Amino acid sequence: MSDSPTTVDPADWVCPLPLRETKRIVLGHGGGGVLSEELIENLFVPAFGSSAGRDSAVLSSQTGRLAISTDSYVVQPLFFPGGNIGDLAVNGTVNDLACSGAMPLALTAGFILEEGLEIEVLGTVAHTMGRAAADAGVRIVTGDTKVVQKGGADQLFVNTSGVGVIPAGVDVGPERVRPGDHVLVSGTIGEHGVAIMSVREGIDFGTRVTTDSAPLHELVATMLFTAGPAVHALRDPTRGGLVAAVVEIARTAAVGVELDEAAIPVPDAVASACSFLGLDPLQVANEGKLVAFVDPAHADAVLEAMRTRPEGAAAVRIGRVVDSHPGMVVGRTAFGTTRVVERELGEQLPRIC
Repeated sequence: MSDSPTTVDPADWVCPLPLRETKRIVLGHGGGGVLSEELIENLFVPAFGSSAGRDSAVLSSQTGRLAISTDSYVVQPLFFPGGNIGDLAVNGTVNDLACSGAMPLALTAGFILEEGLEIEVLGTVAHTMGRAAADAGVRIVTGDTKVVQKGGADQLFVNTSGVGVIPAGVDVGPERVRPGDHVLVSGTIGEHGVAIMSVREGIDFGTRVTTDSAPLHELVATMLFTAGPAVHALRDPTRGGLVAAVVEIARTAAVGVELDEAAIPVPDAVASACSFLGLDPLQVANEGKLVAFVDPAHADAVLEAMRTRPEGAAAVRIGRVVDSHPGMVVGRTAFGTTRVVERELGEQLPRIC
């Protein structure tokens, strides 16, 4: 553990009762018996709260439509500069809800544990998840744990599902994108993917690149408060990066998109790392950024509002929607030429989230 960067010191989490005599996960921890009960009561409940040990939860909802999201996290390594699989799972699901226009209400947490996993590692991840949920103002209300034999998983996988409330009058979706819309991005791109690679491959890029993992629902709420229906679509550019998010929206809305590649903010360290690794930074994963398609009459106001939030302080305009070449994204390079921007056939960086 000492060689892996974490955001939480294992000494910060404390089990109120000992977990028998084992310091590692055994198959019995997933069997539904005494060991399972002890793992829930002595590790997950202190990390997540008293309701986390239940098989289901009853939630009270504000007036509005419900949004539901689920995602699984298999990132390797579990710990990376600026975070770990725990806060990544919480923030990722919160952001999926936020990009549908919802305010997150509650999360579930499911764990697939490999026999032999150190209890200390699991405790650190769980504590980080609980703290990330508290920071985002959302509860982890129920969950599940399964244990597989050694070799049946890679230490630890996490599934999180989330429920959020979409306020009345909010309507965000790719089908609302129209020619003329401006494309905004909330900040610099590519940091999460490079942070993972720096640890996974043991490469020193000359400076420490940390994950951008962060919850975005407050940023979205600020944008919607500023312009409401003028915010047409939102996406968090995770796997496949900025390119995958923009291409998906262009194809769903049957519109063309032109990106000003010189305007897209790529940190120097990310650009250097991608050049060294032969990667396109526009296709590297992000975990704390969003792309917005906004009515041109309100784009300046939304951009100004985004910059009032720490998550959007570096927000910029990077392109516009056009009625030509529907379903296609074109990038205008710094040399004045254009190129078709398309997604990779597979993933540039597998197991990035």
